[in-house]
Amino acid sequence: MYLRTTLAAALVGMTLAGCDTTTTTTTYAAVDRHVRIVNHTNRTIYRFYGSNVGTNSWEEDILGQDVLLPGQSVNINFNDGSRYCNFDFKIVFADGSSAVESNINVCRVGTYTLS
Repeated sequence: MYLRTTLAAALVGMTLAGCDTTTTTTTYAAVDRHVRIVNHTNRTIYRFYGSNVGTNSWEEDILGQDVLLPGQSVNINFNDGSRYCNFDFKIVFADGSSAVESNINVCRVGTYTLS
């Protein structure tokens, strides 16, 4: 499955080194912000948003026209040029329900599993 990721996404490896977790506005330029998102739910994810904690709005849907089926995963590069490590995630399911996960440190998290 080919996924278009609009947050400067390139499908690459990930690292666990990086940011300090003591503040939500920690910023670092030279750290990897690639995170593998794993859908461990029994529902299809139709939209996935990831916005740095310094913004007041959700960015574009990272999945675009694609979906993330149960058991599937995708690598996402959260390097949006802001130098933030902490991001909020919004997940939208087929029935329109959604879940929000706040303050995820993408500089430290190599894999994020939705369950």
